[in-house]
Amino acid sequence: MLVLSRQRDESIMIGDDVEIIIVDVRGDKVRLGITAPKSIPVHRREIYDAIQREKTEKKESQKQQGKEPEAKKEEKSKEKQEQEPHNQPTEKP
Repeated sequence: MLVLSRQRDESIMIGDDVEIIIVDVRGDKVRLGITAPKSIPVHRREIYDAIQREKTEKKESQKQQGKEPEAKKEEKSKEKQEQEPHNQPTEKP
């Protein structure tokens, strides 16, 4: 991990597009300003973690739902086959 010291109004560049500016320092709190392209999501860690949990839960839910519809499809297919007449000639107009 790179550790840098900065004072108020100084900044750190990450690549060419992301700038982190020290806006204010009060006691044990540091306020940061972040300039980044909209294509790069910027979140506090606790928000990022919540988003990741949601994504994981959604994937797990989709996996479970994906299995159920397949079983239902097979069941419907069997029902349809049972309802259709077997080996009967079709009428031609």
